[in-house]
Amino acid sequence: MNTGSDEPGEVAVAPDETGTDEVRSEQERGLGSRAPEFIKARRLLHVSWQVGVFIIGLAVVVTGIIMLPLPGPGWVVIFGGMAIWATEFVWAQLVLRWTKRKVTEAAQRALDPKVRRRNIILTTIGLVIVAVLVGIYVWKFGMAMPWKIENQ
Repeated sequence: MNTGSDEPGEVAVAPDETGTDEVRSEQERGLGSRAPEFIKARRLLHVSWQVGVFIIGLAVVVTGIIMLPLPGPGWVVIFGGMAIWATEFVWAQLVLRWTKRKVTEAAQRALDPKVRRRNIILTTIGLVIVAVLVGIYVWKFGMAMPWKIENQ
């Protein structure tokens, strides 16, 4: 029986796989493919797996891009496609980590009372300007629209 040692009396110790070390942060987890080991062991199967993941991720990202001008959660779907790509491709994992870091930083900045006050003031000024422009238009032209749809 092979115990992993050439010395008599030594005992091989199996690594602890109870799951206590499985709870690691995103930063500690290594980059690379998340495919099952039996797929990674076979080159052709692994490349086929990666092509499939790429095609599915591409379909989701394209759907998100189409949703940007249409009603729907375009950016959420795009980042979902990036997350699908990130299961297999290091470049997508790096882009996703960078995006998460930037979103977290922006959220922290948005919670700053000075920034919130500035944003509220700028929004109020913008709404007042829009209201004044709408008021001038209604005063000058009334409620009639500048185009005549019923004549066409």
